[in-house]
Amino acid sequence: MNATRKTVFGVDTAKSVFQVYTVEPETGEVINKQLKRAQFLEWFANRKPCLIGMEACGGSQHWARKLQELGHEVKLMSGKLVKAFVCGNKNDAADARAIYIATQQSEVKAVAIKSEGQQAVLAMHRIRQQLVKMRTAQINELRGLLTEYGEVFGQGRRAFDGGMKTALERLAERLPTLLIDTLRDQWNELARLDERIARIEASLLAWLRQDRAAKAISAIPGVGLLTATAAVATMGDAKAFRSGREFAAFVGLIPGQTGSGGKVRLLGISKRGDTYLRTLLIHGARAVLLHAKTPSPWLQQLSQRRPLNVAVVALANKMARTIWAVLAHERAYDKEHVSLRPLAVAST
Repeated sequence: MNATRKTVFGVDTAKSVFQVYTVEPETGEVINKQLKRAQFLEWFANRKPCLIGMEACGGSQHWARKLQELGHEVKLMSGKLVKAFVCGNKNDAADARAIYIATQQSEVKAVAIKSEGQQAVLAMHRIRQQLVKMRTAQINELRGLLTEYGEVFGQGRRAFDGGMKTALERLAERLPTLLIDTLRDQWNELARLDERIARIEASLLAWLRQDRAAKAISAIPGVGLLTATAAVATMGDAKAFRSGREFAAFVGLIPGQTGSGGKVRLLGISKRGDTYLRTLLIHGARAVLLHAKTPSPWLQQLSQRRPLNVAVVALANKMARTIWAVLAHERAYDKEHVSLRPLAVAST
């Protein structure tokens, strides 16, 4: 046995109770115990540097940073991958044991541990996303209510705002004032949501201007303010991914596979990873494909031989790989750059 090998722990986190599982390398003793939240860090503070595995779930980033400050190595993993190692019934003890086993498997990829600054950017993205959903729901509700009284608007926010004022004036002649005032308040609420969304976008823009990595990838066609800031914050350390393809797989932009008997069939994109970042990349790719003044020859040929949506996803995949290359190699984006495979070393 390697005397320098770190002890491995599997930790199943929760709001108030943590389950810890390990096998002592020297004695083979199995430890599967429950710790209260207040005891968790204190228990690991008294131990030698070790490898701690946890599921990437709510609060796991915070605990990973705290454990790293104590000198431990932390591996965060997708809960979907850890689930395959659960034996028997699901409970805290079984989950901790499954995490312990998964931590030692090289095939189980680790999720990047983010800084508090990166998580703050992601939090702003989540708040903005929720506000956009609220705004869309508000518009749809007003459209539905006014349709009951014969008022129908064209598609888009501009058509809605343009017809709303005159619609309320016409309805005021035959509907109670209480309802008209309420509808007007709901309509005015859209402007307040617009202001809150604009303030978040202004804060993200200020962060982009002072962050070197976000500024570098914003030069890539199709990568705007939201995509650049979300990609840097989601990725964490670019060098945690071995290649651009691995990052594209993390986002869910490569085909899934199924096969048996030596025959492998490619499916649609896997849709693993971060749905929000994948959506931004696909929207950016669609904008490039539809509005680029001088598309590259590769993109022109692709759009001619493949359906629109297939070409869009393929371009989003390429954008993800380009983002990784710019960040991992710490260089500026160059649209003329050509990647070359390293020459194979001749065997002697």
